[in-house]
Amino acid sequence: MGDLVARTGVADGTLRMWERRHEFPVPERLPSGHRRYRESDVELVLRVVRERETGLSLAAAISRARESATEAERSIFAGLRRQRPELQPIRLRKLTLLALTRAIEDESCARAERPLLFGSFQRERFYRQSERRWREFARTAALALVFADFERARHPAGGAVELPVDRAGPLVREWAVVCDAPGHAVCVAGVELPSVSRRRDLARKFEVIWSVDPTVVRVVTDICVGLARQSDPELAERAERGTVLSVPPLEEQLRLAAAITTRTLGSLG
Repeated sequence: MGDLVARTGVADGTLRMWERRHEFPVPERLPSGHRRYRESDVELVLRVVRERETGLSLAAAISRARESATEAERSIFAGLRRQRPELQPIRLRKLTLLALTRAIEDESCARAERPLLFGSFQRERFYRQSERRWREFARTAALALVFADFERARHPAGGAVELPVDRAGPLVREWAVVCDAPGHAVCVAGVELPSVSRRRDLARKFEVIWSVDPTVVRVVTDICVGLARQSDPELAERAERGTVLSVPPLEEQLRLAAAITTRTLGSLG
């Protein structure tokens, strides 16, 4: 419970009261009697805190948090905006977004140990252009999983798991990379803006959110796990087992943000 208290700022006694009176959150009980909480429990508790700040009663806030947990997100970007409405997206051309994404991938490859990696590539051909890089990432990852308009699901040996998306759904317009690991957390999620012409590929524009805030990254991780569950429940269970209640040190996350920014600017320069 100590990790949950540290991650949410909600006191131990308060969490025990919630569990006693409202059966929330619901921990896994270990044979030793200790409670074990999932990553999704962190976001649920934080959701209750945010709902309480709007004036809702505790019972109503818990009810709304539970409802949000049962809603299957179909979009990474929209799901993040819905769950974290305070985050403000920025508009980037594809050239800039590509530089930012490569910087995130390179820093994560260098720093993260046994991460969960997720990527959303829109089209299969876009992923094939990065497949060699992602095969390298997959070698040291606890799980590497990518979404695109693949013809079918594939689990290539030594590579990222490939999951197809609904070609009429929102993911065919989305771009995302997530690296969630003990002591390391970063994500970028974006949606392509409508354009009258796609002849200039690198000039395509996206609305983008990127963050090294672990609570934001875990929201995106949970959305990706939920999307994977729709195609492969066993794969989603594997991803959930890979999540841990671990808070990267603030100074390390600040260094990570600085390193990503430097790489991005260097690439653009």
